[in-house]
Amino acid sequence: MSPKNPNLAKPSQPLTFDVLIVGSGLAGLSAALLLSPHKRVAVITKRAVSEGSSGWAQGGIAAVWNKDDSFAAHVDDTLIAGAGLCDLAATRFVVENAPKAIAWLQSMGVPFSEEDGQLHLTREGGHSARRIVHVTDATGAAVQATLIEAVQNTPNITLFEQHTLVDLITTDKLGLPGKRCLGLYALDSATDQVLTFEAPQTILATGGAGKVYLYTTNPDTATGDGIAAAWRAGCRVQNMEFIQFHPTCLYHPHAKSFLISEAVRGEGGRLLLPDGTRFMLQHDPRLELAPRDVVARAIDFEMKKGGFDCVYLDISHQPKTFLLAHFPNIYARCLELSIDISKQPIPVVPAAHYTCGGVLADLHGRTDVRGLYAIGETACSGLHGANRLASNSLVECMVFAQATTTDIAQAHNGDTATLPTWDDSRVIDADETVVISHNWDELRRFMWDYVGIVRTNKRLERAAHRIAMLQDEIQEFYANFQVTRDLLELRNLVQVADLIVRSAQHRHESRGLHFSRDYPELLSEAIPTILSPKH
Repeated sequence: MSPKNPNLAKPSQPLTFDVLIVGSGLAGLSAALLLSPHKRVAVITKRAVSEGSSGWAQGGIAAVWNKDDSFAAHVDDTLIAGAGLCDLAATRFVVENAPKAIAWLQSMGVPFSEEDGQLHLTREGGHSARRIVHVTDATGAAVQATLIEAVQNTPNITLFEQHTLVDLITTDKLGLPGKRCLGLYALDSATDQVLTFEAPQTILATGGAGKVYLYTTNPDTATGDGIAAAWRAGCRVQNMEFIQFHPTCLYHPHAKSFLISEAVRGEGGRLLLPDGTRFMLQHDPRLELAPRDVVARAIDFEMKKGGFDCVYLDISHQPKTFLLAHFPNIYARCLELSIDISKQPIPVVPAAHYTCGGVLADLHGRTDVRGLYAIGETACSGLHGANRLASNSLVECMVFAQATTTDIAQAHNGDTATLPTWDDSRVIDADETVVISHNWDELRRFMWDYVGIVRTNKRLERAAHRIAMLQDEIQEFYANFQVTRDLLELRNLVQVADLIVRSAQHRHESRGLHFSRDYPELLSEAIPTILSPKH
Protein backbone atom coordinates (compact mmCIF):
# COMPACT_ATOMS: atom_id res chain seq x y z
CA MET A 1 0.00 0.00 0.00
CA SER A 2 1.32 3.44 -0.90
CA PRO A 3 1.49 6.08 1.81
CA LYS A 4 -1.43 8.50 1.75
CA ASN A 5 0.55 11.54 2.88
CA PRO A 6 0.82 14.47 0.45
CA ASN A 7 4.16 15.48 2.00
CA LEU A 8 5.74 12.56 0.10
CA ALA A 9 5.94 14.83 -2.92
CA LYS A 10 8.80 16.56 -1.07
CA PRO A 11 10.92 13.73 0.35
CA SER A 12 13.61 16.19 1.45
CA GLN A 13 11.16 17.72 3.94
CA PRO A 14 10.33 16.01 7.22
CA LEU A 15 7.07 14.08 7.29
CA THR A 16 5.14 15.42 10.27
CA PHE A 17 2.69 13.49 12.45
CA ASP A 18 1.37 13.55 16.00
CA VAL A 19 2.64 10.04 16.78
CA LEU A 20 5.09 7.71 15.03
CA ILE A 21 4.65 3.97 15.58
CA VAL A 22 7.47 1.68 14.45
CA GLY A 23 6.16 -1.85 13.95
CA SER A 24 2.92 -3.36 12.70
CA GLY A 25 2.29 -6.24 15.09
CA LEU A 26 -0.49 -6.46 17.64
CA ALA A 27 1.05 -3.77 19.89
CA GLY A 28 1.65 -1.27 17.10
CA LEU A 29 -1.66 -1.68 15.29
CA SER A 30 -3.66 -1.61 18.54
CA ALA A 31 -1.93 1.62 19.55
CA ALA A 32 -2.60 3.16 16.14
CA LEU A 33 -6.31 2.35 16.29
CA LEU A 34 -6.64 3.60 19.86
CA LEU A 35 -4.93 6.89 18.95
CA SER A 36 -6.66 7.46 15.63
CA PRO A 37 -9.76 9.28 16.90
CA HIS A 38 -7.66 12.26 18.04
CA LYS A 39 -4.12 11.88 16.61
CA ARG A 40 -2.52 11.72 13.16
CA VAL A 41 -0.55 8.50 13.26
CA ALA A 42 2.18 7.06 11.05
CA VAL A 43 2.76 3.30 11.21
CA ILE A 44 6.24 2.53 9.89
CA THR A 45 6.99 -1.11 9.10
CA LYS A 46 9.98 -2.52 7.26
CA ARG A 47 8.11 -5.12 5.24
CA ALA A 48 4.43 -5.66 4.48
CA VAL A 49 2.11 -4.75 7.33
CA SER A 50 1.19 -8.43 7.78
CA GLU A 51 4.73 -9.80 8.22
CA GLY A 52 5.38 -9.22 11.94
CA SER A 53 5.77 -11.86 14.64
CA SER A 54 2.25 -11.41 16.06
CA GLY A 55 0.71 -13.12 13.05
CA TRP A 56 2.77 -16.23 13.77
CA ALA A 57 1.36 -16.70 17.28
CA GLN A 58 -0.64 -19.92 17.31
CA GLY A 59 -1.67 -20.57 20.91
CA GLY A 60 -3.74 -17.62 22.08
CA ILE A 61 -4.19 -14.87 24.62
CA ALA A 62 -4.16 -15.52 28.37
CA ALA A 63 -6.97 -13.93 30.36
CA VAL A 64 -9.10 -14.87 33.36
CA TRP A 65 -12.51 -15.55 31.81
CA ASN A 66 -13.88 -18.52 33.72
CA LYS A 67 -15.65 -18.25 37.10
CA ASP A 68 -13.46 -21.11 38.36
CA ASP A 69 -10.33 -19.05 37.64
CA SER A 70 -9.02 -15.91 39.38
CA PHE A 71 -6.66 -12.97 38.89
CA ALA A 72 -4.65 -14.24 41.87
CA ALA A 73 -4.12 -17.63 40.21
CA HIS A 74 -3.02 -16.02 36.91
CA VAL A 75 -0.62 -13.75 38.81
CA ASP A 76 0.80 -16.69 40.77
CA ASP A 77 1.33 -18.76 37.61
CA THR A 78 3.15 -15.81 36.00
CA LEU A 79 5.37 -15.27 39.04
CA ILE A 80 6.27 -18.97 39.24
CA ALA A 81 7.19 -19.12 35.55
CA GLY A 82 9.18 -15.88 35.90
CA ALA A 83 11.43 -17.49 38.53
CA GLY A 84 11.18 -14.64 41.04
CA LEU A 85 12.03 -11.80 38.65
CA CYS A 86 8.56 -10.64 37.61
CA ASP A 87 7.57 -7.18 38.76
CA LEU A 88 4.48 -7.71 40.90
CA ALA A 89 2.85 -4.39 40.02
CA ALA A 90 3.31 -4.96 36.28
CA THR A 91 2.03 -8.52 36.56
CA ARG A 92 -1.12 -7.50 38.40
CA PHE A 93 -1.64 -4.60 35.97
CA VAL A 94 -1.54 -6.88 32.92
CA VAL A 95 -3.59 -9.72 34.45
CA GLU A 96 -6.33 -7.42 35.74
CA ASN A 97 -6.63 -5.58 32.41
CA ALA A 98 -6.51 -8.72 30.25
CA PRO A 99 -10.27 -9.37 30.09
CA LYS A 100 -10.87 -5.80 28.92
CA ALA A 101 -8.30 -6.33 26.17
CA ILE A 102 -10.11 -9.48 25.00
CA ALA A 103 -13.42 -7.60 25.02
CA TRP A 104 -11.90 -4.86 22.84
CA LEU A 105 -10.71 -7.45 20.31
CA GLN A 106 -14.19 -8.97 20.30
CA SER A 107 -15.63 -5.53 19.58
CA MET A 108 -13.20 -5.24 16.66
CA GLY A 109 -14.60 -8.48 15.24
CA VAL A 110 -11.91 -11.07 16.06
CA PRO A 111 -13.64 -14.48 15.59
CA PHE A 112 -12.52 -16.25 18.78
CA SER A 113 -13.29 -19.98 18.99
CA GLU A 114 -16.44 -20.81 20.91
CA GLU A 115 -18.05 -23.90 22.40
CA ASP A 116 -21.71 -24.01 23.44
CA GLY A 117 -22.00 -20.27 22.92
CA GLN A 118 -19.06 -19.42 25.19
CA LEU A 119 -15.43 -18.62 24.45
CA HIS A 120 -13.48 -21.87 24.27
CA LEU A 121 -10.58 -21.80 26.72
CA THR A 122 -7.56 -24.05 26.28
CA ARG A 123 -4.66 -24.65 28.67
CA GLU A 124 -0.92 -24.31 28.16
CA GLY A 125 2.24 -25.12 30.07
CA GLY A 126 2.63 -23.32 33.40
CA HIS A 127 -1.07 -22.39 33.69
CA SER A 128 -3.11 -23.83 36.56
CA ALA A 129 -6.40 -23.37 34.70
CA ARG A 130 -7.90 -23.14 31.23
CA ARG A 131 -7.61 -19.44 30.39
CA ILE A 132 -6.25 -19.27 26.84
CA VAL A 133 -8.67 -17.50 24.50
CA HIS A 134 -7.88 -18.50 20.92
CA VAL A 135 -8.90 -18.75 17.26
CA THR A 136 -8.28 -22.48 16.67
CA ASP A 137 -4.47 -22.72 16.32
CA ALA A 138 -3.96 -19.46 14.42
CA THR A 139 -4.85 -16.76 16.91
CA GLY A 140 -2.19 -14.26 15.89
CA ALA A 141 -3.08 -14.46 12.21
CA ALA A 142 -6.79 -13.93 12.91
CA VAL A 143 -6.17 -10.97 15.22
CA GLN A 144 -3.72 -9.38 12.79
CA ALA A 145 -6.07 -9.77 9.83
CA THR A 146 -8.86 -8.05 11.76
CA LEU A 147 -6.71 -5.14 12.92
CA ILE A 148 -4.98 -4.67 9.56
CA GLU A 149 -8.35 -4.26 7.85
CA ALA A 150 -9.40 -1.73 10.48
CA VAL A 151 -6.14 0.24 10.14
CA GLN A 152 -6.37 0.33 6.35
CA ASN A 153 -9.86 1.81 6.64
CA THR A 154 -8.97 4.48 9.21
CA PRO A 155 -8.24 7.89 7.58
CA ASN A 156 -6.11 9.21 10.46
CA ILE A 157 -3.58 6.36 10.11
CA THR A 158 -0.94 6.41 7.38
CA LEU A 159 0.86 3.14 6.65
CA PHE A 160 4.47 3.26 5.48
CA GLU A 161 5.29 -0.28 4.39
CA GLN A 162 8.79 -1.28 3.26
CA HIS A 163 10.28 1.49 5.46
CA THR A 164 13.11 0.42 7.78
CA LEU A 165 14.03 2.32 10.93
CA VAL A 166 17.57 3.73 10.56
CA ASP A 167 17.81 5.57 13.87
CA LEU A 168 15.93 7.77 16.31
CA ILE A 169 16.50 11.52 16.30
CA THR A 170 17.00 12.91 19.81
CA THR A 171 17.94 16.25 21.31
CA ASP A 172 21.22 14.68 22.48
CA LYS A 173 22.19 13.77 18.92
CA LEU A 174 21.39 17.29 17.74
CA GLY A 175 23.38 18.91 20.55
CA LEU A 176 20.25 20.37 22.13
CA PRO A 177 19.46 20.43 25.85
CA GLY A 178 17.19 17.86 27.43
CA LYS A 179 16.73 14.21 26.61
CA ARG A 180 13.84 13.93 24.20
CA CYS A 181 12.94 11.97 21.07
CA LEU A 182 12.00 14.25 18.17
CA GLY A 183 11.50 11.76 15.37
CA LEU A 184 13.38 9.22 13.30
CA TYR A 185 15.05 8.35 10.01
CA ALA A 186 13.63 5.51 7.91
CA LEU A 187 14.89 3.91 4.70
CA ASP A 188 12.29 3.66 1.93
CA SER A 189 13.13 0.41 0.13
CA ALA A 190 11.25 1.48 -3.01
CA THR A 191 13.39 4.57 -3.60
CA ASP A 192 16.50 3.84 -1.48
CA GLN A 193 15.95 7.24 0.13
CA VAL A 194 16.24 7.88 3.86
CA LEU A 195 13.23 9.93 4.92
CA THR A 196 12.89 12.13 8.00
CA PHE A 197 9.83 11.68 10.22
CA GLU A 198 9.04 14.05 13.05
CA ALA A 199 6.53 13.81 15.89
CA PRO A 200 6.36 14.74 19.57
CA GLN A 201 5.78 11.07 20.49
CA THR A 202 7.26 7.86 19.10
CA ILE A 203 6.27 4.29 20.01
CA LEU A 204 8.69 1.43 19.42
CA ALA A 205 6.74 -1.78 18.79
CA THR A 206 9.25 -3.63 16.62
CA GLY A 207 9.11 -7.04 18.35
CA GLY A 208 12.01 -9.15 19.53
CA ALA A 209 15.36 -10.37 18.26
CA GLY A 210 14.96 -14.08 17.54
CA LYS A 211 16.94 -13.83 14.29
CA VAL A 212 20.11 -13.36 16.33
CA TYR A 213 20.02 -17.18 16.62
CA LEU A 214 20.49 -19.80 13.91
CA TYR A 215 17.27 -21.62 14.78
CA THR A 216 14.20 -19.55 15.63
CA THR A 217 10.43 -19.64 15.40
CA ASN A 218 10.44 -15.93 14.52
CA PRO A 219 9.95 -14.37 11.08
CA ASP A 220 12.75 -12.50 9.30
CA THR A 221 11.53 -9.21 10.80
CA ALA A 222 12.68 -10.13 14.34
CA THR A 223 16.03 -8.32 14.27
CA GLY A 224 15.84 -6.26 17.47
CA ASP A 225 15.54 -2.92 15.67
CA GLY A 226 13.69 -1.08 18.42
CA ILE A 227 15.90 -2.39 21.22
CA ALA A 228 19.09 -1.40 19.40
CA ALA A 229 17.77 2.03 18.37
CA ALA A 230 16.58 2.80 21.90
CA TRP A 231 19.97 1.78 23.32
CA ARG A 232 21.74 4.11 20.88
CA ALA A 233 19.31 6.87 21.92
CA GLY A 234 20.29 6.51 25.58
CA CYS A 235 17.71 4.10 27.00
CA ARG A 236 18.52 1.41 29.54
CA VAL A 237 17.74 -2.22 28.79
CA GLN A 238 16.78 -4.92 31.28
CA ASN A 239 17.05 -8.73 31.50
CA MET A 240 18.41 -9.25 27.99
CA GLU A 241 19.98 -12.59 29.00
CA PHE A 242 16.55 -14.21 29.17
CA ILE A 243 15.87 -15.55 25.68
CA GLN A 244 13.02 -18.02 25.60
CA PHE A 245 13.59 -21.10 23.50
CA HIS A 246 10.30 -22.66 22.49
CA PRO A 247 10.54 -26.39 23.16
CA THR A 248 8.72 -27.55 20.05
CA CYS A 249 9.65 -26.18 16.65
CA LEU A 250 8.93 -28.56 13.77
CA TYR A 251 12.10 -30.38 12.73
CA HIS A 252 12.04 -30.93 8.97
CA PRO A 253 14.39 -29.87 6.15
CA HIS A 254 11.52 -28.19 4.29
CA ALA A 255 9.87 -26.48 7.27
CA LYS A 256 11.32 -23.08 8.17
CA SER A 257 10.51 -21.76 11.64
CA PHE A 258 7.18 -23.58 11.96
CA LEU A 259 6.01 -23.64 15.55
CA ILE A 260 4.12 -26.52 17.12
CA SER A 261 1.89 -24.70 19.58
CA GLU A 262 2.13 -25.04 23.34
CA ALA A 263 -1.55 -25.97 23.20
CA VAL A 264 -0.67 -29.35 21.67
CA ARG A 265 0.94 -30.29 24.98
CA GLY A 266 -1.90 -28.57 26.79
CA GLU A 267 -4.34 -30.95 25.11
CA GLY A 268 -2.37 -34.06 26.03
CA GLY A 269 0.64 -34.13 23.71
CA ARG A 270 3.46 -36.38 24.98
CA LEU A 271 7.18 -35.87 24.43
CA LEU A 272 9.01 -39.01 23.33
CA LEU A 273 12.54 -40.16 22.57
CA PRO A 274 13.10 -41.75 19.13
CA ASP A 275 12.42 -45.19 20.69
CA GLY A 276 9.02 -44.02 21.97
CA THR A 277 10.01 -43.54 25.63
CA ARG A 278 8.46 -40.61 27.53
CA PHE A 279 11.18 -38.62 29.29
CA MET A 280 9.68 -35.57 31.03
CA LEU A 281 9.07 -37.48 34.27
CA GLN A 282 12.86 -37.57 34.76
CA HIS A 283 12.97 -33.78 34.57
CA ASP A 284 9.85 -32.31 36.21
CA PRO A 285 6.74 -33.67 37.95
CA ARG A 286 4.58 -31.39 35.78
CA LEU A 287 5.69 -33.46 32.77
CA GLU A 288 4.83 -31.84 29.41
CA LEU A 289 2.97 -28.99 31.16
CA ALA A 290 6.11 -27.66 32.86
CA PRO A 291 7.12 -24.09 31.88
CA ARG A 292 8.94 -23.64 28.59
CA ASP A 293 12.44 -23.21 30.02
CA VAL A 294 12.17 -26.53 31.87
CA VAL A 295 10.86 -28.39 28.82
CA ALA A 296 13.39 -26.81 26.44
CA ARG A 297 16.33 -27.74 28.71
CA ALA A 298 14.95 -31.28 29.09
CA ILE A 299 14.77 -31.72 25.32
CA ASP A 300 18.24 -30.17 24.87
CA PHE A 301 19.62 -32.55 27.54
CA GLU A 302 18.06 -35.64 25.97
CA MET A 303 19.21 -34.69 22.46
CA LYS A 304 22.80 -34.15 23.60
CA LYS A 305 22.79 -37.24 25.81
CA GLY A 306 21.48 -39.54 23.08
CA GLY A 307 23.02 -37.77 20.08
CA PHE A 308 19.56 -37.26 18.58
CA ASP A 309 18.70 -34.71 15.90
CA CYS A 310 15.27 -34.22 17.45
CA VAL A 311 12.67 -35.66 19.83
CA TYR A 312 8.99 -36.33 19.11
CA LEU A 313 5.68 -34.84 20.21
CA ASP A 314 2.82 -37.32 20.04
CA ILE A 315 -0.83 -36.26 20.00
CA SER A 316 -2.04 -39.23 17.92
CA HIS A 317 -4.05 -40.67 20.84
CA GLN A 318 -6.58 -37.86 20.33
CA PRO A 319 -9.35 -38.48 17.74
CA LYS A 320 -8.75 -37.06 14.27
CA THR A 321 -11.92 -34.97 14.57
CA PHE A 322 -10.49 -33.36 17.74
CA LEU A 323 -7.19 -32.55 16.00
CA LEU A 324 -8.92 -31.03 12.97
CA ALA A 325 -11.09 -28.90 15.23
CA HIS A 326 -8.33 -27.68 17.55
CA PHE A 327 -5.20 -27.72 15.36
CA PRO A 328 -6.28 -27.40 11.72
CA ASN A 329 -3.24 -25.41 10.61
CA ILE A 330 -0.71 -27.62 12.37
CA TYR A 331 -2.47 -30.71 10.99
CA ALA A 332 -2.45 -29.32 7.43
CA ARG A 333 1.16 -28.11 7.52
CA CYS A 334 2.46 -31.42 8.89
CA LEU A 335 0.41 -33.37 6.34
CA GLU A 336 2.04 -31.32 3.56
CA LEU A 337 5.33 -32.76 4.84
CA SER A 338 3.93 -36.32 4.95
CA ILE A 339 3.44 -36.27 8.74
CA ASP A 340 -0.06 -37.39 9.74
CA ILE A 341 -0.31 -36.21 13.33
CA SER A 342 -3.38 -38.39 13.90
CA LYS A 343 -1.21 -41.46 13.30
CA GLN A 344 2.41 -40.53 14.01
CA PRO A 345 4.44 -38.24 16.29
CA ILE A 346 5.81 -34.86 15.21
CA PRO A 347 9.63 -34.38 15.10
CA VAL A 348 10.50 -31.29 17.17
CA VAL A 349 13.53 -29.30 18.43
CA PRO A 350 13.85 -26.20 20.62
CA ALA A 351 14.31 -22.86 18.85
CA ALA A 352 14.76 -19.23 19.91
CA HIS A 353 11.26 -17.87 20.38
CA TYR A 354 10.86 -14.79 22.58
CA THR A 355 12.98 -11.95 23.96
CA CYS A 356 11.88 -11.60 27.60
CA GLY A 357 14.09 -8.57 28.23
CA GLY A 358 14.14 -5.33 26.30
CA VAL A 359 13.95 -1.56 26.63
CA LEU A 360 13.20 -0.66 30.24
CA ALA A 361 9.69 0.82 30.33
CA ASP A 362 7.22 1.77 33.05
CA LEU A 363 3.51 0.94 33.34
CA HIS A 364 2.75 3.66 30.78
CA GLY A 365 5.32 2.32 28.29
CA ARG A 366 7.61 5.32 28.93
CA THR A 367 11.36 4.89 28.47
CA ASP A 368 14.32 6.92 29.76
CA VAL A 369 13.95 9.32 26.80
CA ARG A 370 11.00 11.71 26.92
CA GLY A 371 8.54 11.25 24.09
CA LEU A 372 9.79 7.72 23.42
CA TYR A 373 7.69 4.68 24.37
CA ALA A 374 8.34 0.96 24.05
CA ILE A 375 5.64 -1.72 24.11
CA GLY A 376 5.27 -5.40 23.30
CA GLU A 377 8.29 -7.64 22.90
CA THR A 378 10.55 -4.62 22.36
CA ALA A 379 9.98 -3.54 25.96
CA CYS A 380 10.82 -4.99 29.34
CA SER A 381 7.77 -4.10 31.42
CA GLY A 382 8.66 -6.49 34.24
CA LEU A 383 5.84 -8.91 33.40
CA HIS A 384 7.91 -11.83 32.13
CA GLY A 385 10.79 -11.92 34.60
CA ALA A 386 13.23 -14.73 33.88
CA ASN A 387 10.78 -16.69 31.73
CA ARG A 388 7.56 -15.75 29.93
CA LEU A 389 4.43 -17.72 30.80
CA ALA A 390 2.78 -19.06 27.66
CA SER A 391 0.25 -16.71 25.96
CA ASN A 392 1.13 -13.76 28.20
CA SER A 393 2.80 -11.96 25.29
CA LEU A 394 -0.19 -10.98 23.16
CA VAL A 395 -2.14 -9.74 26.16
CA GLU A 396 0.88 -7.65 27.22
CA CYS A 397 0.80 -6.02 23.78
CA MET A 398 -2.87 -5.15 24.22
CA VAL A 399 -2.69 -3.86 27.79
CA PHE A 400 0.35 -1.66 27.20
CA ALA A 401 -1.01 -0.33 23.90
CA GLN A 402 -3.96 0.95 25.93
CA ALA A 403 -1.80 2.33 28.75
CA THR A 404 0.64 4.05 26.39
CA THR A 405 -2.01 5.66 24.21
CA THR A 406 -3.80 6.95 27.31
CA ASP A 407 -0.55 8.54 28.47
CA ILE A 408 0.09 10.07 25.05
CA ALA A 409 -3.39 11.57 24.99
CA GLN A 410 -2.55 13.40 28.23
CA ALA A 411 1.07 14.25 27.40
CA HIS A 412 2.49 17.71 26.76
CA ASN A 413 4.06 17.75 23.32
CA GLY A 414 7.13 19.73 24.38
CA ASP A 415 9.34 21.97 22.30
CA THR A 416 9.84 21.39 18.60
CA ALA A 417 13.05 21.61 16.60
CA THR A 418 13.97 21.70 12.94
CA LEU A 419 15.18 18.20 12.09
CA PRO A 420 18.04 17.77 9.64
CA THR A 421 17.54 15.58 6.61
CA TRP A 422 19.68 12.47 6.16
CA ASP A 423 23.14 13.28 4.78
CA ASP A 424 24.58 10.57 2.53
CA SER A 425 26.75 12.88 0.44
CA ARG A 426 29.99 11.31 1.69
CA VAL A 427 29.16 7.63 1.27
CA ILE A 428 29.23 5.33 -1.75
CA ASP A 429 27.42 2.20 -2.90
CA ALA A 430 28.84 -0.98 -1.39
CA ASP A 431 30.78 -3.05 -3.91
CA GLU A 432 30.86 -6.29 -1.87
CA THR A 433 27.68 -7.00 0.09
CA VAL A 434 28.98 -10.52 0.75
CA VAL A 435 30.54 -9.00 3.89
CA ILE A 436 27.04 -8.46 5.28
CA SER A 437 25.76 -11.96 4.51
CA HIS A 438 28.95 -13.57 5.87
CA ASN A 439 28.81 -11.61 9.14
CA TRP A 440 25.08 -12.30 9.52
CA ASP A 441 25.67 -16.06 9.16
CA GLU A 442 28.64 -16.05 11.54
CA LEU A 443 26.75 -14.10 14.20
CA ARG A 444 23.74 -16.43 14.22
CA ARG A 445 25.91 -19.55 14.36
CA PHE A 446 28.14 -18.53 17.27
CA MET A 447 25.18 -17.14 19.20
CA TRP A 448 23.50 -20.53 18.84
CA ASP A 449 26.64 -22.41 19.88
CA TYR A 450 27.85 -20.13 22.69
CA VAL A 451 24.81 -18.23 24.01
CA GLY A 452 22.04 -20.80 23.68
CA ILE A 453 20.00 -22.89 26.10
CA VAL A 454 23.03 -23.87 28.22
CA ARG A 455 25.91 -21.38 28.73
CA THR A 456 29.40 -21.27 30.23
CA ASN A 457 31.81 -18.43 31.02
CA LYS A 458 34.15 -19.59 28.27
CA ARG A 459 31.41 -19.69 25.67
CA LEU A 460 30.27 -16.18 26.61
CA GLU A 461 33.85 -14.88 26.38
CA ARG A 462 34.21 -16.35 22.90
CA ALA A 463 30.95 -14.77 21.81
CA ALA A 464 31.94 -11.37 23.25
CA HIS A 465 35.25 -11.49 21.39
CA ARG A 466 33.59 -12.21 18.06
CA ILE A 467 30.90 -9.56 18.63
CA ALA A 468 33.54 -6.88 19.23
CA MET A 469 35.22 -7.72 15.93
CA LEU A 470 31.91 -7.72 14.05
CA GLN A 471 30.92 -4.37 15.55
CA ASP A 472 34.12 -2.77 14.24
CA GLU A 473 33.56 -4.19 10.75
CA ILE A 474 29.91 -3.19 10.64
CA GLN A 475 30.54 0.33 11.93
CA GLU A 476 33.14 0.87 9.21
CA PHE A 477 30.67 -0.40 6.62
CA TYR A 478 27.89 1.80 8.03
CA ALA A 479 30.08 4.91 7.99
CA ASN A 480 31.33 4.53 4.43
CA PHE A 481 28.56 2.94 2.36
CA GLN A 482 24.92 3.54 1.50
CA VAL A 483 22.62 1.99 4.08
CA THR A 484 20.53 -1.01 3.09
CA ARG A 485 17.92 -2.95 5.02
CA ASP A 486 20.30 -5.91 5.35
CA LEU A 487 23.03 -3.67 6.79
CA LEU A 488 20.64 -1.97 9.22
CA GLU A 489 19.28 -5.30 10.45
CA LEU A 490 22.76 -6.75 10.89
CA ARG A 491 23.88 -3.64 12.78
CA ASN A 492 20.92 -4.01 15.13
CA LEU A 493 21.36 -7.76 15.61
CA VAL A 494 25.01 -7.38 16.56
CA GLN A 495 24.09 -4.65 19.04
CA VAL A 496 21.40 -6.86 20.59
CA ALA A 497 23.80 -9.83 20.67
CA ASP A 498 26.24 -7.65 22.62
CA LEU A 499 23.50 -6.76 25.13
CA ILE A 500 22.50 -10.42 25.53
CA VAL A 501 26.08 -11.54 26.17
CA ARG A 502 26.90 -8.69 28.54
CA SER A 503 23.72 -9.34 30.51
CA ALA A 504 24.49 -13.07 30.69
CA GLN A 505 28.00 -12.33 31.97
CA HIS A 506 26.51 -10.20 34.75
CA ARG A 507 24.32 -13.02 36.07
CA HIS A 508 26.29 -15.39 38.32
CA GLU A 509 23.50 -17.92 38.89
CA SER A 510 21.07 -20.08 36.93
CA ARG A 511 17.58 -18.63 36.88
CA GLY A 512 14.71 -19.18 34.47
CA LEU A 513 15.89 -19.08 30.88
CA HIS A 514 19.51 -18.39 31.81
CA PHE A 515 21.28 -21.64 32.70
CA SER A 516 25.04 -21.55 33.38
CA ARG A 517 27.19 -24.60 34.01
CA ASP A 518 29.61 -22.40 35.94
CA TYR A 519 26.86 -21.04 38.21
CA PRO A 520 24.24 -23.83 38.44
CA GLU A 521 22.75 -22.65 41.75
CA LEU A 522 19.93 -20.17 42.29
CA LEU A 523 20.83 -17.10 44.35
CA SER A 524 18.60 -16.24 47.30
CA GLU A 525 17.75 -12.78 45.94
CA ALA A 526 16.28 -12.17 42.50
CA ILE A 527 17.88 -9.06 40.98
CA PRO A 528 17.14 -7.77 37.47
CA THR A 529 20.03 -7.11 35.10
CA ILE A 530 20.01 -3.47 33.99
CA LEU A 531 22.51 -2.11 31.47
CA SER A 532 22.93 1.61 30.86
CA PRO A 533 24.50 3.21 27.77
CA LYS A 534 26.37 5.55 30.12
CA HIS A 535 28.46 2.67 31.43
